[in-house]
Amino acid sequence: MSPRIVVDPITRIEGHLRIEAQVDGGMVQDAWSSTTMWRGLEQILIGRDPRDAWYFAQRICGVCTTVHALASIRAVEDALDITPPLNARLLRDLIGVSQYVHDHVVHFYHLHALDWVDVVSALKADPQQAAVVAQSLSDYPRNTAKQMTAVQQRLQAFVQGGRLGPFANGYWGHPAYKLSPEVNLLAVSHYLDALDFQRDYVKIHALLGGKNPHPQTYVVGGMAIPIDPNSQYAINDNTLQQVRGLLQSGLNFVNQAYIPDLVAIGKSYPEWTAIGGGLNSYMTFGDFGGAQPKRGQTDTAGILPSGIVRNGDLSKVEPVDPMKITEDVARGWYSYREGDGTPLRPYDGETTANYTGPNPPYDFLDVDKKYTWLKAARYDGIPVEVGPLARMMVGYAAGDARIKPLVDGALQTLGVGPAALHSTLGRTLARGLETKLLADQSLGLLDQLVANIAGGDLAVHAGVKWEPKSWPAKARGVGFHEAPRGALSHWIVIEDQKIKGYQAVVPSTWNASPRDAKGQPGAYEAALVGTPIADPKQPLEILRTVHSFDPCMACAAHVIDADGTPIVEVRVQ
Repeated sequence: MSPRIVVDPITRIEGHLRIEAQVDGGMVQDAWSSTTMWRGLEQILIGRDPRDAWYFAQRICGVCTTVHALASIRAVEDALDITPPLNARLLRDLIGVSQYVHDHVVHFYHLHALDWVDVVSALKADPQQAAVVAQSLSDYPRNTAKQMTAVQQRLQAFVQGGRLGPFANGYWGHPAYKLSPEVNLLAVSHYLDALDFQRDYVKIHALLGGKNPHPQTYVVGGMAIPIDPNSQYAINDNTLQQVRGLLQSGLNFVNQAYIPDLVAIGKSYPEWTAIGGGLNSYMTFGDFGGAQPKRGQTDTAGILPSGIVRNGDLSKVEPVDPMKITEDVARGWYSYREGDGTPLRPYDGETTANYTGPNPPYDFLDVDKKYTWLKAARYDGIPVEVGPLARMMVGYAAGDARIKPLVDGALQTLGVGPAALHSTLGRTLARGLETKLLADQSLGLLDQLVANIAGGDLAVHAGVKWEPKSWPAKARGVGFHEAPRGALSHWIVIEDQKIKGYQAVVPSTWNASPRDAKGQPGAYEAALVGTPIADPKQPLEILRTVHSFDPCMACAAHVIDADGTPIVEVRVQ
């Protein structure tokens, strides 16, 4: 058996991820995903006031930012049977949807695009021809020969300066790159524009959430920012007009740059519609715009769908039963009192560290034993993929009136059928389509908020069950949220007005999962099998598939000693 390829760390992600892949005959035969750093906040929540949980929980990640705050708030509200008013739900939705658009644009251009775009090749492009190509794709106003020339000159000066930063160690000239120099130049131009876009668009979080990252206006029962059309210190007409302008700018950038660039890449890499599928089973909780879900249930009426698709069967969508969610630690560096291979529901979850090695530096993981800081999350005993592809697949299978036409149009443009979605490129395409969907729907959410305020409703907080003396002696709840990277759930157990138990099951826990007690691989591990490798010393193809999930390992491995004691020391040799 040939030696494994080790990619450690996987860069252009949040957190620390190691991939080991067995390659024979120019193809990945098996793969293992290992989260190599242990961090987080679950344990320090024990004994605290449940109303404060969201403030700590959102520190799980500084990229996913608002998503953990929202899931935590919803968990406490579920436990205490609190329904926030419509204005609060719409404000939360606007913050969440804008997080999607911002996050997906950043991922495509700054974290994933370089897996498809050869930046060095752009130096050989004809700027005039690049502009012609760009203008054939969209009416984006910056697709001019003058702009392409300026970008090429800027890139040349950057190279001549010798300080290449994130571009220093790219696999430039790799045989898996297929874009023409002109399309590469176009992509570099939009890469730079996306830096300006993200800086401006994120102002929505500052207007509605007080700051970014980690908005500060959430509160159990609603929002802590007032609505008053007559006050400059509250959300007023001027605030809402600013938000509208930013939402429209986001929609314009998605329509004029992101989607056309995505189509150009898709047409250039058709073989990647048959690579990187993996599990072909998907789960989504649903979110945005729906009524308040019933206690302990997912959102079945939102803009994003709820459901389960098994084994790629698009003829059937199952409802999600949250009580079928479990985690085991057969291959994770944790221990359970009843046995590491015993699946535990999150309400009964345990997070006891049990690091068994190997100790760095080491050549390879002992993958027959424990090899990661992640638990194995499962639904009804099976691994599932979560995220943009899951949401688009479930919506497509359900015949969703918003999603199905969007997906059908993209498939027709690329000249492929629905089966092509089960792939690395399908995952990347799904993220772009989802961005367009939510950028479109964001303006409708704002219209609902404006209309509700115009009708005289200024309420932002439920105003009930805030005082602990009104709570039951024991309560438990779960907060669901479709985060940009996938299905997120926070689970809380409250006793005597304090947090007794807390578990966060996050998107990358599902996707980056190790083998479980039955030997079933997680989504990353399954998706890498069958991936062609042109050069084992430059495994660009592994990066393409892993990045298509948009890993966030900081979210997935989230436990720290309550006293702040260092648990793992990482040294650079």
